[in-house]
Amino acid sequence: MTSVPTIALNDGRHIPQLGFGVFQIEPDDTAKATRLALETGYRHIDTAQMYGNEKQVGEGIKDSGIARDDIWVTTKLNNGFHRPDDAKRSFDESLSKLGLDHVDLFLIHWPLPTQYDGDFVTTWKTLIEFQKEGRAKSIGVSNFQPAHLDRLAAETDVVPAVNQIEVHPYFANTEARKYGADHGIATEAWSPIAQGKVLDDDTISAIAERVGKSTAQVTLRWHLQHDNIVFPKSVTESRVKDNFDIFDFELTSDDIAKLDGLDKGEDGRTGPNPDTFDYIPD
Repeated sequence: MTSVPTIALNDGRHIPQLGFGVFQIEPDDTAKATRLALETGYRHIDTAQMYGNEKQVGEGIKDSGIARDDIWVTTKLNNGFHRPDDAKRSFDESLSKLGLDHVDLFLIHWPLPTQYDGDFVTTWKTLIEFQKEGRAKSIGVSNFQPAHLDRLAAETDVVPAVNQIEVHPYFANTEARKYGADHGIATEAWSPIAQGKVLDDDTISAIAERVGKSTAQVTLRWHLQHDNIVFPKSVTESRVKDNFDIFDFELTSDDIAKLDGLDKGEDGRTGPNPDTFDYIPD
């Protein structure tokens, strides 16, 4: 079975660079999809409290028969639970739903700078407690801008292991990625194919035809060669397997430059802007 490369984190741990995401997978389909991913060779599963499918991820992991220590499990804090007591309660619930005594990575899902009186630092300090307890082996953030990361650096002494942000050829998110590279924070890329928007791109299509791969595979390979951690999602068996089949070819420096040149800056963003996003579930 293909061995997935790993990325070294600033806490000394190593995370599989390719994972399987379960965002927008219905709970009824999640256990089967998780099991399929693990059977295919994925060893990194990315979920979140807000996805509503942690329980089914846990079921898929259990059903796979694969040793717990061989699987990297990530989940994320719900936007409604930033206050310490709420974060602690919800973290306990996540472990219970997953059927695990620890997760490999726990993230603050969004900074929400216009909520909670702008205080996401106290939330981060709560995650530090989880790590000290050993119940979250690594901790990090998601959708944090450089200014948000500067606040964490100024007010705490623990640097996030990762920052999970929107990244794809149409939105390279260069400033946030550069900040991560400069400060030892690994970049995880969500929406890696821009919710499918890049799949019909002429530039990517030409490269895909030359290397004998799909446009999705070329785009995922672009992520890997930029040292991004990436976790495509699908419930279609052939696509789950195709997304894993990206280790038998490399893009040339010219290919990389062509994909880099597709960046549209802020106009390419498909998700909310973290500086203004303020959604808290009912």
